[in-house]
Amino acid sequence: MRIHHLNCATDCPLGGAIFDGRSTGPLGEIVGHCLLIETDAHGLVLVDTGYGLNDVAHPHRSPERIPKFFRGLLNIRLREEETAARQIEALGFAREDVRHIVLTHLDFDHAGGIDDFPGARVHLLKAEYDQATGPWTGFVQSRRYRPAQWQGADWRTYSASGQGWFGFDAVRQLDGLPPEILMVPLPGHTWGHAGVAIRQDGGRWLLQAGDAYFYRGEMRAARRRCTPGLRAYQSLMETNRSHRLRNQERVRRLSVDHRAEIQVICSHDPVELECCRAGRPL
Repeated sequence: MRIHHLNCATDCPLGGAIFDGRSTGPLGEIVGHCLLIETDAHGLVLVDTGYGLNDVAHPHRSPERIPKFFRGLLNIRLREEETAARQIEALGFAREDVRHIVLTHLDFDHAGGIDDFPGARVHLLKAEYDQATGPWTGFVQSRRYRPAQWQGADWRTYSASGQGWFGFDAVRQLDGLPPEILMVPLPGHTWGHAGVAIRQDGGRWLLQAGDAYFYRGEMRAARRRCTPGLRAYQSLMETNRSHRLRNQERVRRLSVDHRAEIQVICSHDPVELECCRAGRPL
């Protein structure tokens, strides 16, 4: 399987290095690291979608696709050329070639492109579907999920199972997908948040851990290191702190103890995205 690393969302929050740890100006950079997987017999598979064409064209049309609060907080840059649809077309494929979308979760910056691929099956944990379809309580919960982005989707939902993957539960039987693509429940950011593990040619695994962490310094080292801006944003968005921190620590240990077997990435770190695109080690 060939994996393409796409940036399908760019946010530039005020604060620069307070968020991304490297910017020299007033604005930081947060990306939307999505995966496009070419399979032999199952078509194209998207892991998350970032923002979609309708987000770019109509972000505030009622019903609202992107909440004004988050658009201001994150300083979201909506660019048609960054949508998964346009990047897939630029690679020489048709949107109809995308037969499956596997979601880490349904936050607005991960699910905005679902309706750009109406023929695709959409896979996610049942706990995420249940939380996203409400009823919602609280300021963040009532804004993070935007049903206008994904109404009418062809859902496939799964319960967490006990089939082990490096000490984690895993969902190994995704409808219509090869056994090399797994879902790994990682609740905390949302109740149904999951990582997506892909067994690559040669046997090494890639774990797209979604929003289980946000900053490269939180992985691959004995101690966690995170910028103040992203530490605060993770706290703002968490559904359950103890679950989030526990699962983040489990993923960090995985990234250290099994570094030769597993490459761990998250959805929003620009340095990780650059390294993956260039084939450099993290």
